[in-house]
Amino acid sequence: MEVLTHKSLAAQGHEFSEADRQLQLLRDVGLTPFQENLKNSNLFPFRPVDLDIFQINVGKMCNQVCKHCHVDAGPDRKEIMTRETMQQCLDAIDKTNCSTVDLTGGAPEMNPDFRWFVEQVSAKGKKIIVRCNLTIIVANKKYNDLPEFFRKHNIEVVSSLPYFSAGKTDAQRGDGVFERSIKALMMLNKAGYGMEGTGLTLNLVYNPSGAFLPPEQSALEADFKRRLKQRYNIEFNALFAITNLPISRYLEYLVASDNYADYMEKLVSAYNPVAAKNAMCRNTISIGWDGYVYDCDFNQMLDLKVSVKQENQHVADLDMNALQERVISVHQHCYGCTAGAGSSCGGTTV
Repeated sequence: MEVLTHKSLAAQGHEFSEADRQLQLLRDVGLTPFQENLKNSNLFPFRPVDLDIFQINVGKMCNQVCKHCHVDAGPDRKEIMTRETMQQCLDAIDKTNCSTVDLTGGAPEMNPDFRWFVEQVSAKGKKIIVRCNLTIIVANKKYNDLPEFFRKHNIEVVSSLPYFSAGKTDAQRGDGVFERSIKALMMLNKAGYGMEGTGLTLNLVYNPSGAFLPPEQSALEADFKRRLKQRYNIEFNALFAITNLPISRYLEYLVASDNYADYMEKLVSAYNPVAAKNAMCRNTISIGWDGYVYDCDFNQMLDLKVSVKQENQHVADLDMNALQERVISVHQHCYGCTAGAGSSCGGTTV
């Protein structure tokens, strides 16, 4: 396993490891409250549509410490979903008509029960997405067979790759990450991922390395496909351009680089009511490593649980009727998902 010297904000005892401090800073920026824009767009109160995606964070442990990470994941994070909580998730999935189970982290593959959980979900006939950071595949011999495991269960692999060159990738994710990511992508291609006619989906994720919004997704995808094919003979299916939300380590970067106020103004001025209408929180729920339920992965990191009775906020006690009738919890960070062409775990929403 690679050894990283960087520590998570939690390990540092940093103020932005506390959700309340982040929310306070988001409130204090002095810009138009997100709820006001929802009201002006006739979208308030903000309510869900039919639940389709059951997203589960199986742990905050990761082999990387990326500068932009909204999870504040890293090797020093020990929060890991237990098999008992995984079973509660499986039971809850049976109560829904969701089509997709989306597994994330941290590096979800580092959870000791990850493969067991995938097998259980696969047996239910659900589409499975695994959000893989790529380097985990080559980090240790015990992970080298992940491409074959993914193929066996027809998992859709969504992998972060900030850029098609080493400089920008390593600056955001750590020295040597680009080289290891390329090696992992080659292994995935060899297993059939991203290759025409295999039905094995490999999607990449781009997020900006600085305090700016992502460029147009389709043009960026074409550029990535051309560069990766020419330089490394790598193929993939689609590229998702995701806006960085002002949470956790990306928030710390914005404040430390004196970009916070300007970035928030960019997000607010780019608010798009169509993107808001199509926001991922409307057809998705997010389950934390400890089993608590949130509207989305970002709300999870800010400890904004679903607005149902407290006794129904854990996946073991999920009330599907109450969940469908809830009002989605929103805050200033929601501008990140509704700016420009929109942003979600599946890329743009407009």
